[in-house]
Parts: sequence; C-alpha cells; structure tokens
Amino acid sequence: MQWITGLLDQGRIRGIDIRGPGDALADPEHLLRTVELIREKWPGLAIRITTIGLGAAQMAVRLAGAGIREVVMEVNAVDSGIVQRLYAWIRPGRRTIPLAEAASQLVREQDRGTEELVRAGIRVRVMSTVYPGINDHHLGEVAARMALSGAASIAVFPFADAPPAPAGHDRLPPCDSTTLARARGQAAAHLPLAGEEPEKTESRASLVPLRDQGLPGPTPERPHVAVASSNGMDIDLHLGQADRLLIYGPREDGLACLLEPRQVTPAPAGVPRWQNLARECLHDCFAVLAADAGEAPKKALRRFGVRVIACSDNIEGAVDVLFGGGRKHHR
Repeated sequence: MQWITGLLDQGRIRGIDIRGPGDALADPEHLLRTVELIREKWPGLAIRITTIGLGAAQMAVRLAGAGIREVVMEVNAVDSGIVQRLYAWIRPGRRTIPLAEAASQLVREQDRGTEELVRAGIRVRVMSTVYPGINDHHLGEVAARMALSGAASIAVFPFADAPPAPAGHDRLPPCDSTTLARARGQAAAHLPLAGEEPEKTESRASLVPLRDQGLPGPTPERPHVAVASSNGMDIDLHLGQADRLLIYGPREDGLACLLEPRQVTPAPAGVPRWQNLARECLHDCFAVLAADAGEAPKKALRRFGVRVIACSDNIEGAVDVLFGGGRKHHR
C-alpha cells in the first residue's frame, strides 16, 4: 500500500494490474484481501487481474463483487496438444497432474472462465504470445474460440527471446515481424485487435539475463540471498547505493521468502568497505542481487564467497530462479 501511495503521488500510474510471478487466482483469499485494501483507500482506482484462467469460473461472482471490472486472460492455444508443447507443467490445485490431463483442463477452464466472467459483468481481454513453429498458425482459432466465449478483444505479442537450449534440444527462434503480422491478421478476423502496451514491448522471458550468468546456489553455510531494492518489489538499486538489503531464504516449509531487512552499516576506520559488507551483512548469503555493481565489489565479495549478480527483474521471480524454481525445461 505504501508503494502504491508513492506511485500515485508521483502521478506515475492510472490503475493497477495484479499479475505474476505465479497466477493471480492461485491464492484467491490473498487476492481479494489485496483488492479490498486498495478499494478502501482508492475507491475510484481501476484494478484488473491477469490470469491463465484456472479457477476463474468459480471466482467470477466474487471478483465482480470485489470491484474487478476487467480480466486479462492469457490464452496461447485452445488445442491441448499445442498447450503441451508450451507448458512444462500445469498445477491446477495443490499438486502437478499429468500434462495431457492438465492441458485439457486448462483449455476447458479458460473457455468456461471467460464465459462466467463476462456473465458476471467483467470485461475479458485475451492476451496471446506467438511462438514460432508452435502456435503461429493457431491464433485465429484462439481468437474464434474466445470470441464465442464472450471476450472483448485480443492482444498478440511476439515471443522475443529464449535461454540457451539444453543439449539435444533446438532453441526456439524469436518471432519475426512477418510471422507476427500474419498471426495478428488471423486473430483480427475474429476479435478486435488491441494495441501493444508498453509493458509488453520487452522480452516475455524476463529472467533470461539472470539465467545466462551461470547461477550459484544455496549451501548449508550460506542459505540466503540479499537483494538491493528501493521498493521491495523490484531489483532496482546499484549495490553501492543500497543503505539496506532485503534477505531472502527458505522458511520452514522450504519455500523461499523475505526473512528480514538488514541495514548496511558504514565500515569502521581501516576496514575496506566490501570486506565490512561481507562480514556484517552478507555473512550467510551466497549471492546478492543488484541492478548493477562495479568490478571492485564483485571481485572483493567473491573472495568472501558471495556472488554479485546484476539484473533488473522482479524480486520474487529472480529469487525463485536462484532457489531452483522458475521456468522448467525452457518452456
């Protein structure tokens, strides 16, 4: 709430879109409580959610009652066979089920979820990504199916990048302008084509730069990660500018979460700055994430067993990758 207050005071936002990492509907009660807090303080602020649609049908009436007037449904295929080529795993509930079964369920729930959201008075916009050789000839079918379900428009974006392919696998090429234009033309025959939004002009694979750096991992002696952030949401501070670091690590159930903030104390006379940081603040960390850092701190901290990783990502997504989560099998 403090973060939103600051953005509104600066005139930087006109509304809120609740999206991943993770799906907005994966934790319905948390989502509804968040919306409730926003509504209490800013009743006129537009709120929408972005989801792949699992559970949307069951949640439609509650979402409408909470004041959600728009939902962006991420639909990349309406054929379960194509879905299986795009997703490494799908977890509709508390466990991962066989991919063939889950893919069919996803297609059904996206279709039914769109119908129920529209019936509840919520506008549904479809968002699709063009993956060359997988769904680039399929976007017309996606738009046609979603139009029948009541969707209002479709936005079609290019797949822009991919991490290095594992041995024995081909790397998926980026979507070129010709392929994108053809896919958009197919979709436009069935639904109004929405314009490209600023936040979608960058690569859909936002964690690729992080993955490309040969990542370290936690050890019994160093189980934590430090993050340089100004807002608690994004990795957006140069390491030298951070006056505190957010410490992430596994909680009792093994999931990584924010454990505490730690102040960066000035080095006492005669003690090098980065040596002091390593011993006082990073003594139990195997890595520190920052928007950037000079070569001097990188070399100095590495001698103390701390890897400095420069990236500009969402904190939770980046931390998840370091602790072994993130995108599986490069899908």
